Amino acid sequence: MRKPELPANIAHESRGSAQPMGAMNYLASSGQLRASLLRWSLFTVPLVVALGFLAGQASGSGPGNPWFDGLVKPTIYPPPAAFGIVWSILYVLMGIALAMVLSARGAAGRGLAAAAFVVQLLLNLSWSPTFFALHQITGAFWITVAMAVAIVVTIALFWRIRPVAGALMLPYLAWVCFAAVLTWQFLQLNPAADGAFAPASTVRVEI
Repeated sequence: MRKPELPANIAHESRGSAQPMGAMNYLASSGQLRASLLRWSLFTVPLVVALGFLAGQASGSGPGNPWFDGLVKPTIYPPPAAFGIVWSILYVLMGIALAMVLSARGAAGRGLAAAAFVVQLLLNLSWSPTFFALHQITGAFWITVAMAVAIVVTIALFWRIRPVAGALMLPYLAWVCFAAVLTWQFLQLNPAADGAFAPASTVRVEI
């Protein structure tokens, strides 16, 4: 026996109404999204800030390092206190940007974006030991160049997932580009200090 058929308009509405119900199972409310971002931020922000702080402290960065104190400083060298303030702000922005990407569950390219962030962060953390502990000014300069490239890639990947996350990384990119110029000028003013482990008084260069 032939089954009775529903009118075309009723059948179409039945099929159409079933799809959103299934899709709703995969959608999070705005409150859930904010809660997820907050949870990730409470993890990523302290982690990034702590890693940056520990890398600098373990390397003896900044004033008080005899080798560094003996270097001729470029004219664009900022006041020493500025570095701690700027890097603290940048690390917080980086942690928030990463949290925004990690909280975007199911977003295409999320894992790749997180991996790119880790790569640039590892380069970041390697700069202080290279410059302040190993006294490798040339090596530190090339690290800043690699950092800039890695940050550009990270920004592009973040932007596809969360444009705001990509935008939060832009001040970081600008500062790293400045750091590259600053490191290059340190090298030009102190060629004999590159890789030197002699007392500060013997590595100062007269210009």
